[in-house]
Amino acid sequence: MSGRILHVTRRVGVVLGRVLVYVLIWAGLALLIAAAGIRFYWGTISVSQMLMNLVSVETDGGGGSIVWVGILGVGVAPLLITVGIAVVQYYRSRARRRRGEDLRPGRRQWILRTVSTALVAAVVLGGGTAFSTTVGVADYIKAANSEYDIGDYYVEPTVTSDEHKRNLVLIFLEAGEATLADDQLFEKDAFAPLEDATRASDGWQSMEDLQQYVGGGWTMGGVVATQCGVPLKAGGSAAGSAPSNDLGGGADTYLGGLTCLGDALEDHGYTSVFLGGANASFAAKDVFLRTHGYSEEKDLSDWRAAGEPEESFRSDWGLSDERLMSHARDEIDRLHAEAEATGEPFNLSLLTLDTHDPAHVYDYCDVDTENVVISVYSCSMAQVAGFVGYMKDKGYLEDTAVVITGDHLKRMSAGDPFHEQLDDHENRTVFNRIWVPGGATGGLRPRVDQLNMYPTILEAAGLTLKDSEAGLGVSAFASEVPAGSAQALKPDLYAELLNASSPRFYTAAWAGEGTGQEP
Repeated sequence: MSGRILHVTRRVGVVLGRVLVYVLIWAGLALLIAAAGIRFYWGTISVSQMLMNLVSVETDGGGGSIVWVGILGVGVAPLLITVGIAVVQYYRSRARRRRGEDLRPGRRQWILRTVSTALVAAVVLGGGTAFSTTVGVADYIKAANSEYDIGDYYVEPTVTSDEHKRNLVLIFLEAGEATLADDQLFEKDAFAPLEDATRASDGWQSMEDLQQYVGGGWTMGGVVATQCGVPLKAGGSAAGSAPSNDLGGGADTYLGGLTCLGDALEDHGYTSVFLGGANASFAAKDVFLRTHGYSEEKDLSDWRAAGEPEESFRSDWGLSDERLMSHARDEIDRLHAEAEATGEPFNLSLLTLDTHDPAHVYDYCDVDTENVVISVYSCSMAQVAGFVGYMKDKGYLEDTAVVITGDHLKRMSAGDPFHEQLDDHENRTVFNRIWVPGGATGGLRPRVDQLNMYPTILEAAGLTLKDSEAGLGVSAFASEVPAGSAQALKPDLYAELLNASSPRFYTAAWAGEGTGQEP
C-alpha cells in the first residue's frame, strides 16, 4: 500500500513539475515579447506609465493596430509556442518509451535534459530581466522604499483674486519637444511656423529650457502634471489603487481628491471645453476631464458624427490637426461670443495628434525632408500657427491668454530615426509659448519643469495665487521660490520626491477624499 502511495505521489510530482516548467516557459516568453514590443514602439517606460495605460486601452482611436499586436504578441503567441513545445515533447517522450530508451537513460539523455533545463532557465531569466529593465522595475521598487511623500509638499491652490480673470486657450502639442527646432541637428527647424506666429517681439513669452518632469514622458502624464501639478501615479495600496484600476471599466472619477486647473477655473466662473482628435476614452482622458471641471469634451466619435471624411483620419489614432484646428476656430467663435454675452470667461483646451508616432502623412502635408517625421512636425505646427493667426485676426488675443506646451518629449523607440541626435543630448526640452494680453510683468523663470506649468497657467489666466503656488509647482512668473516649496529642494532630493510612490497621498487622491493638505 505504501509503495502504491509513493508511486502515485511521484507521478503527481512529475506532472506538477512539468506543468510548472511549461508555466515558466509561457511566462518567460510573454515577458520577453512584451519587453521587445514596448521597446520597439515606445522605448523604455515606467511602471506607472504601463499601469495607467494598460487599464484603459482602446482599439479604435487609441493605438489601433498596436493594441491588437499586443494582444496577439503577448497574449496568444507565448501560449501557442508553449503548447507547441509541450506537444512536441509529449510525442518525443512517447516515442522514446516505445523504443525503451526511458528505461536505459544514458549520457545522451542526461545532456538533453541539461540543455533543456538551461534553455528554460534562459527564457525565464531573460524574459524577466528584459521586462524589468524595460519598465524600470528596479526604480519602482526603490521609489516604494523612499521616505519622501509628495503630500508633504503638495499645496492646494488658493486664489486670492480673480479681478483680472480672462479667457484661456491651452494647446497641448503631442510630443512637442523643442529640441526638434535645432536646424543644426535636423534637416530644418520643425517648429518654424509656430515660432514665427509667436514671436517675442510681438509679446509672446517662453520658459527657457522647460523640462519634462522626472518620471514623465507620456500624454496623460504631461496633462496631469500641467493641470494638477503632480506626477501621475497609480494608487498606493491595494484598496487605494482600486479607482485607478477601474479607469478602463467606467470609473466615475480620476484623481478626484486633487484640485486641478479645470476645478480652479470652474470655481471662478469658467466654462471649460476640450477638443482632441483621438478617442478620449484612451487612458481615461474623458474621465479626467469630467472629474476636473470640463463641461464638454469632443473627440473621435464627435468628428465622425459631424461627417468628417475618412481621409481626415488616421486609422490608429484619429482626426488630423488640420481638421481639429478648423473645429477649434468654430469653437472659439462660439465660446468667445458666449463670454461676451455672459461676462464669464472660458477655457478652450486642445490636444494635437499628427506628431504621434508612428509618423503619418496626411494629404495636406507636403513632405520636403528626407526624414518624413520632421515634415510631419512642421505641418502640424503650421496648423497650430494658423489657429493662433486666426485668434489674432479676430481680436481674441486682446482678452484671451494662450498657453502652448508640449505634453512630453519625443518617445525614443527602438526604431526611431533620431537616436543619433537625441540619445546623448544634454538638454532635451519641451516647447512652450505664453501669451498674456497687455503683456506680463517681468520674465519667466528659466529651466523649470512641467509641474510648474499649473500655477503659471492660472496666473496667465489672470488669477492671483497665494505665494504663486499650486500642486508641487511655483508659477514661472514668480521670480523667487518659497523656501518650503518642493521647487526649493536640491535637484537630487527633488528627483527622489517625484519618484517616490507616496502611497498616502495617491491613495487619498484616487479615492477622491482630498489630500489632507492645508492651503
